[in-house]
Amino acid sequence: MLVLVAPGQGSQTPGFLTEWLELPGAADRVAAWSDAIGLDLAHYGTKADADEIRDTAVAQPLLVAAGLLSASALGDIAPGAVAGHSVGEITAAALSGVLDDAAALSLVRKRGLAMADAAAITETGMAALLGGDPEVTVPHLEKLGLTPANINGGGQIVAAGTMEQIATLEADKPEGVRRVVPLKVAGAFHTHHMGPAVETLAEAAKALAPADPKVAYVSNKDGRAVASGAEVLERLVGQVANPVRWDLCMETFKELGVTALLELCPGGTLTGLAKRALPGVKTLALKTPADLDAARELVAEHAA
Repeated sequence: MLVLVAPGQGSQTPGFLTEWLELPGAADRVAAWSDAIGLDLAHYGTKADADEIRDTAVAQPLLVAAGLLSASALGDIAPGAVAGHSVGEITAAALSGVLDDAAALSLVRKRGLAMADAAAITETGMAALLGGDPEVTVPHLEKLGLTPANINGGGQIVAAGTMEQIATLEADKPEGVRRVVPLKVAGAFHTHHMGPAVETLAEAAKALAPADPKVAYVSNKDGRAVASGAEVLERLVGQVANPVRWDLCMETFKELGVTALLELCPGGTLTGLAKRALPGVKTLALKTPADLDAARELVAEHAA
């Protein structure tokens, strides 16, 4: 059984779309998406520097476009489940048939803009904690006023809060944590700081007509497989201000009997987590078109 996963913000790197746009029809498809959402995805995916694509309003649509583009390059496949980390959940919603590509890109464009606006209200950020025990780390973060915004499994938790709180964390690490690594994101995502963005997305969601997922859609909220398109959309809205429980998603992958995990472009982060948390599950990160042959082999072996 194959699970198809889409990475979240922070996985983008300068020029990562360049080779993908050389595939037949890819440039035209991305150009059409760009016109529809008012953002030059090709420029940002090929020529923009790291600071430009760090912008939340740019990074989020760029990542969803990359995920959809790389998935389409695989051809017509039938994963047993789909999931996405944070903004990758919108990619997963499109892959499962809950939203069409146009609706997914429209929603993520509004999400990125709304979260950028929310992040501008207070100077906030996020930092990854390497090592440690969640039962020790989570209470320590809460004591410092920080939110465990991403509980990723594999020994990784991402804390979010004000920059002052992040600085305090670096000086006062939880017992067992080896390093605190600031992330290249523009705000404290998946915390109460994103409340204004939830309101904006809830309004945008009213215009959408979600379908029920055609394959198991595993949600960041609690790791549960959601069968209703309306509930998927509701969770996409609320997820902006609530923690990502990728650890619980991986527990569900185990329960579903997943034997292989394929991470869409720009892959790497979720594959790394799976290698630690899902022993015995084959993994592959689809980083460039050069990985497509190996990805197709994995699909042929493990997809229904």
